[in-house]
Amino acid sequence: MNKPIAELISTALNNEMPASEIEKLMEKPKMMELGDVAFPCFTLAKKFKKSPQVIASEIAQQLNSTLIQEVNVVGGYLNIFVNQQMVTENVLQTILREKDQYGSMQTGKGNVVIDYSSPNIAKPFSMGHLRSTVIGNALANIAEKNGYNAVRINHLGDWGTQFGKLIVAYKLWGDKEAIEASPIEELLKIYVKFHERAETDESLNEQARASFKSLEDGDEEALALWKWFRDASLKEFETIYDLLGIRFDSYAGEAFYNDKMDAVVGELKEKGLLALSDGAYVVQLEDMPPCLITKTDGATLYATRDLAAAMYRKKQYEAKKTFYVVGNEQSLHFKQLFNVIEKMGYEWSKDLQHVAFGMMLKDGKKMSTRKGKVVLLADVLAEAIETAKRNIEEKNQALEQKELVARQVGVGAVIFNDLKNNRMNDIDFSLEQMMNFEGETGPYVQYTYARISSLLEKGDFKEQAIQYDALGEYAWPVIQLLEQYPIIVQKSFEQADPSQIAKFSLHVSRAFNKYYAHSKILVEDEWKQMKLSFAFSVAIVLKDALSLLGISAPNKM
Repeated sequence: MNKPIAELISTALNNEMPASEIEKLMEKPKMMELGDVAFPCFTLAKKFKKSPQVIASEIAQQLNSTLIQEVNVVGGYLNIFVNQQMVTENVLQTILREKDQYGSMQTGKGNVVIDYSSPNIAKPFSMGHLRSTVIGNALANIAEKNGYNAVRINHLGDWGTQFGKLIVAYKLWGDKEAIEASPIEELLKIYVKFHERAETDESLNEQARASFKSLEDGDEEALALWKWFRDASLKEFETIYDLLGIRFDSYAGEAFYNDKMDAVVGELKEKGLLALSDGAYVVQLEDMPPCLITKTDGATLYATRDLAAAMYRKKQYEAKKTFYVVGNEQSLHFKQLFNVIEKMGYEWSKDLQHVAFGMMLKDGKKMSTRKGKVVLLADVLAEAIETAKRNIEEKNQALEQKELVARQVGVGAVIFNDLKNNRMNDIDFSLEQMMNFEGETGPYVQYTYARISSLLEKGDFKEQAIQYDALGEYAWPVIQLLEQYPIIVQKSFEQADPSQIAKFSLHVSRAFNKYYAHSKILVEDEWKQMKLSFAFSVAIVLKDALSLLGISAPNKM
């Protein structure tokens, strides 16, 4: 709707302003009686040397189209009422024809690499890991909806000084049998103990640095311990990923790049980018601290491995774009990384994007693995599923497949609670808030979909072409939202912002529930199957929006 109207306005302005720029300026009036679309002409006053009101009046006189029913000029605003019948029938006809392909964009071609989740080995999968995991998964789904092939990479934190600490901790306090029985729990205990003791004993940190160096040098004992820690962790992580419905194309973590770093360091030397600073090698950068490449003992750093990873992925996947879904506390690291790649002469540095996000807080404070102050994601998911199960028992005891639906609703609630927020905001963890089945929650959207599914079943639904007159006045706000879905899909990818899809699904659910409250759908008349076809169109879009977020849409709740 906005795009063709923007093209009409551009034509009225003799194409002196592109339709794409006009579309960005278009607004939705706050009240329906003011119109369906508003175009403010204030920014045109300087260009055309006329008052905004005169410009609006001149455009209004030239807007002749069957798409437009009425045009009003109010101050410097052009208020446009569209032909609701034409838009309604076109939108619904398109949805019913395309089904779950509605909203799919063919603008994207080639591979998009998404680096997400990336938990540290030998540490529990906490609520702090949820954000990267679900934001990255949604972004991969949205990339595919936009026509790209998403390459999903779990860049495991399976290398680094923390393994030196863990090896020292295991040798001092580790119990092999206890670790084999409960690997993550026991490894966390000794990791926390290491940090407590290291606060008063600096020699522990020195031993840890030496242990990590021996690991890098290929010491057999150190490598065997590292592999044991990694395998035990992955097994536990997989149960979480299965529950969340998340998959990866690659688990190539930091260790995968060990044999690829020397080439990067050599290239930096060749290009004259390495400088010696206090015994360490760095790349000097403008307007930010230098990027550390190797330490004084020759051991490599995160930046070295991330440079090697970026080079490998570009060659392996020929990525059009690479997203790094990592917390905003790593912003400086990624600015340095992208800057170094640019200095190396690679133009594709501009295709790398840090998709930052805020922290998951507990009682307003950051969760810390070092201090043992974590909320385990497995515990949260189990409690959410249990809460969903209790609600089902109270409200719908006869429901079939209770266990499956409880899992879909409980897990969906946790995912939606994260994704409905702007990713840059911190989120204060509250299970009670997640599981509130009314308001801005995943279960509310899922329930709307289940309600429509029930209507279709009760009404013996048979898909039928829809006439505008059959639906009634409360359908129009729903139609306006459905018409916007392809644009929302595109914007959510361009802005790497899944919250736009989540908010859209809430708006559609509210608008449809309002329509349902004012419209008798199952009345046996000539309009019944048309109204059900309208409801079916809404269900198609809601289910697709939820699937982009990584959430199931149960038919019954």
